[in-house]
Amino acid sequence: MSHILVTGGAGFIGGHLCRRLLEDGHSVTVIDNFDPFYARAIKEEGISDLLDRDDFRLLERDINNLEGLSQDLGGVTVDAVIHLAAKAGVRPSIEDPVGYQVANIGGTQSILELARRLGVKTFLFGSSSSVYGNNLKVPFSEDDPVEHPISPYAATKRAGELLAHTYHHLFGMTVHCLRFFTVYGPRQRPDLAIHKFARLLLDGQEIPMFGDGSTSRDYTFVSDIVDGVCRSLNRALRAETLEFQVINLGGHQTTRLTELIVNIGQGLGVTPVIKRLPSQPGDVDRTWADVSHAQSLLGYEPQVPIEDGIRIFCDWAQKYYAKGDS
Repeated sequence: MSHILVTGGAGFIGGHLCRRLLEDGHSVTVIDNFDPFYARAIKEEGISDLLDRDDFRLLERDINNLEGLSQDLGGVTVDAVIHLAAKAGVRPSIEDPVGYQVANIGGTQSILELARRLGVKTFLFGSSSSVYGNNLKVPFSEDDPVEHPISPYAATKRAGELLAHTYHHLFGMTVHCLRFFTVYGPRQRPDLAIHKFARLLLDGQEIPMFGDGSTSRDYTFVSDIVDGVCRSLNRALRAETLEFQVINLGGHQTTRLTELIVNIGQGLGVTPVIKRLPSQPGDVDRTWADVSHAQSLLGYEPQVPIEDGIRIFCDWAQKYYAKGDS
């Protein structure tokens, strides 16, 4: 099949994606710096059994180390790059905007240039629904304006899309910018709401709820995101002409924060106690993906409703924390 380079391949989405790529017959090289933003053990759980495979290679490197990566991969044929590595999170980006610029904009520039040097003609960029900001029109469509981000994280993701388009235009790459909508599932980042709430409930603590609970998100189970990425990859690799696409990948359903907390409590068999707090700067009121473009272009159809996905996540969380991992 093809040799796929995945940045951030030891992360939450990346680990699930690498396993699917291998199952589909591809060989995979991962670039990941194991950023200490959250526990390394969660990342290692997702890829540890892949390390001895001949069709899997892990490079523990920083994506901004362009010269080092060029040496590591010099002479290696790479058919496609899937760029997922990034500093993630809206609220942390407000505290560290310069760090997010270095990792997300500088890092994306570095990986695009690496792809150019390696002669790669297929580039998939993991973008985010955060680029839509507080869009009043729902559901969010790829044609909607995205020039008013409300967090440094969102701004870096929009900048990444623009850089990717530049390389498409100048160097003849097929580029897909994939806007992910609130991805969750086993091994999700611990700072994200579903994982954070589950752990607090397992520890017998109250749930901090920012705002009145009316905010809503298009929560997307990780297997649906991975399926969308693989469909995008298959299209891009087989494209007869160069193309640039922006594609929403979401669950195409919304869940209010209050409903989410109830679902997590039911999944864990715990009654949540809620601590109400003021709304946080940078948070959007809602996300909701119009996935009609992904449906027509890729045949993408999300399969996992929020109730099933939360149950699967809660089963994983109970087993993970029962082992004493943190």
